[in-house]
Order: sequence, then structure tokens, then C-alpha cells
Amino acid sequence: MGDDRPAWARRIAGERAARDWSQRDAVRALRAHAPSELPSDDSMIRQWKRWEAGALPNDFYRPIIAAVFGTVTNALFPAPSRRDGDSEILAASGMETLEIVSRLNRSDVDNATLDALRITTDRLCSEYPFMPSSQLLIEGRQWLRRVVELHSKSLTLAQHREVLALSGWLALLVGCVEYDSGDRHAAESTRRAALSIATEADHAEVAGWAHEMRAWFALTTGDYRGVIAAAQAGAEVAAHHGVAVQLAGQEAKAWARLGDRRQVEVALDKGRRLLEGMPHPENLDNHFVVDPAKFDFYSMDCYRLVGEDKLARNLAEEVLRAGTDFDGTERSPMRNAEARVTLGVTAAREGDLEQALIMGERALQGDRQSVPSLIMTSRELAAEVKRRYSTEPAAQDYLARLQALGREKPGFLPQ
Repeated sequence: MGDDRPAWARRIAGERAARDWSQRDAVRALRAHAPSELPSDDSMIRQWKRWEAGALPNDFYRPIIAAVFGTVTNALFPAPSRRDGDSEILAASGMETLEIVSRLNRSDVDNATLDALRITTDRLCSEYPFMPSSQLLIEGRQWLRRVVELHSKSLTLAQHREVLALSGWLALLVGCVEYDSGDRHAAESTRRAALSIATEADHAEVAGWAHEMRAWFALTTGDYRGVIAAAQAGAEVAAHHGVAVQLAGQEAKAWARLGDRRQVEVALDKGRRLLEGMPHPENLDNHFVVDPAKFDFYSMDCYRLVGEDKLARNLAEEVLRAGTDFDGTERSPMRNAEARVTLGVTAAREGDLEQALIMGERALQGDRQSVPSLIMTSRELAAEVKRRYSTEPAAQDYLARLQALGREKPGFLPQ
């Protein structure tokens, strides 16, 4: 018989079980996070049972429950997301690509054209999780070139700042896709260009994401102290923007790999508090928007590394649920791949080699991949497999395949 409870109700029960808590334990934790006195234990336990059965908590209790489980309200109780279609440029601006390009060839640029460019940039950033890397790289570079060429036009001061901002966002996108594709040197050059543009435009958010890219590059190449330095530098310039949450997540990942559990918790709690206080994003698909579900993704990575297997597995299942549509289409293929690696690691630690290899292989099969990140996490699964099952032929085949993937992308070769 299927479980027809809402996803959040199943998750509350799963999070409690992952911590080996009784419902009374959960209520005790709820009191510790509540801003005011709660009703009696018996009353709250009855309430907790109702929540786990599917009765939606009210606005007072939802953020407290989220804090108990180290996440944010909109991750545990997600709001409906907006998904923009390919026709959005035309619907919002009345222009198709050909007309936008034609207008860009004029000696001056009107605000309607800039609006269309802004929507185009948002669309491209929203295609990041889905569009094949090669195609997105071509389109991103084409639009970046077109926008950069606007600097030679007659622009007002406000238009000049807008063009710089659009150039910065497109440079960030191109740099991310270059790095996903394994082109480290091009990605670093593009990242530096984005940071330079942000400095000229005094655009804190673009600057923050340029620092976040530096943290990501450092993380996937094993420079964990470099991650922390980049995260802290980015937080200084973009403390009030969503990127500060992702910077805290990257810092937590670095501390986890350095083995400092206390600093992991400090960084995760910093990010959680920042995200909880921010408005819900309008476009969750945009790569440079930190959606609430992504915080669970950060935590999953950290808990896997510090050996909290129950919590890591629970979060991996949640990442897969949140990143997959009802028809099985993957909304977040790159996050899903890393969630499968996490399930592989926990299976390997529990003695289930077959499940570990199934998850490891599935992680490598996606059409849309971030090769450096996938190799980094897969290397961690490989270490578990090698340590526990090095003489098993199936394990040797998996390790050989991972080595081959690393050789395809020099500089990211697993150890």
C-alpha cells in the first residue's frame, strides 16, 4: 500500500527516524528552537503525530520544525515554483531573438531592448541545469559578445550600468559551463573577467558569485583552505545577497573535507539563518538563485563526509525527490547525480556493494554533468569501494571506469 502523505510529512518522519528520536524527543527539540513557550508535552506529541500524518503545521510552527532539522522553511514546506517556457522572451518583450539582434545593431539602445536582453539572460541562466553544455556554451558566448559590443553604443549612465551587469551575469554563466566541461583555464579567465566587470559596475551580487566560483574551483581541486578564503571574501562583498548562502555552503563542504565537524555546523547554521531570512525567489530555475532545496544539497554533502550516514541518506533521498518531476523528468540532474553518489557511499559503508555500484554507475550516466564536481564526489565513493571491496571484479570495473573519466579531463584525475 502506497504512502499518500504529503512529501513534507514523510520527510518529518524520516528526519526524526534518521536521528533515532521518539516523538517525545522531537517535541523536546522543538521546544529548544521555539521563540516562546509551547503547550504541554502531551498536547505537542498529539500535534506532532498529526503533522507526521499529513496535517500541515501553521505559520508559527513551520520555521521551528525546519530549524529542528537544520533546514529552511521553504525547503521543508516548498512553495510552488515558476517554470518559464521558451516563449517568455516574446511574451514579456514582444521580441524574438532576430529582432533583439537587429535592434542591437542600431547606434543607440532603447529600454525595451535592454528588457529583452535581461529576460534572455535570465532564460539562459535558467537553462543551466538542463541544456547540453556544448549548446549552452555556444549560446552564452554569443549573447555575451552581443552585450559586450553594446559598450560602443550611445548609452545613458543607467543603461551603461545595466549593460555591465548583464555582461557580468553572462560571463559567470559561461565560466560555470566552461568549468563543467573541464576547461579550467578558460573558466578561470572568464571568472576573473566577471569579477572585473562587477568591480567596475559596483555590482556586489555578481562579485559575490565570482568569489563563489573561485571557492567551487578550489573545492574540486582539493584546495580546501582556498575554499574558505574565497567564501569569506565573497561574504564580505555580498553579505545581503543569496550568494552568501551558497558561500556558506561551500565553506561547510571545505570544513567537512578538513575533518572539522564543529566548523561544518557553524557554516551550515550561518547559511541556514541567512536563507531563512530571505524572501522566496521568483525564479527557482536560475542558476544564480539559491533555492531553498539547495540547502539540503549542501548539508547532504557535509553529512556524508563526516560519517552521519542516516542523515546523509535521508537528505539524498529528499534531493532526488525535489529534483525529479512526477513523470520522472529530472529537474536537477547534476544535484541528483551527487545524491546518487551519496546513496552509493552509504550503501558501501553498510556492506551493500551491489547497491553502491548501481548508484555510482547511475551518477555517471547523466547527459548534463558538472565533470569536476562529479569526479570529486565519485572519488569519495571510489575510496569507500577500494577500501572495502578492492578484490571484487565489479568494484574493479567501476574504479577503472572512473579512472577513464578522469583521464578524459586532465587535472581532475581521481587519486
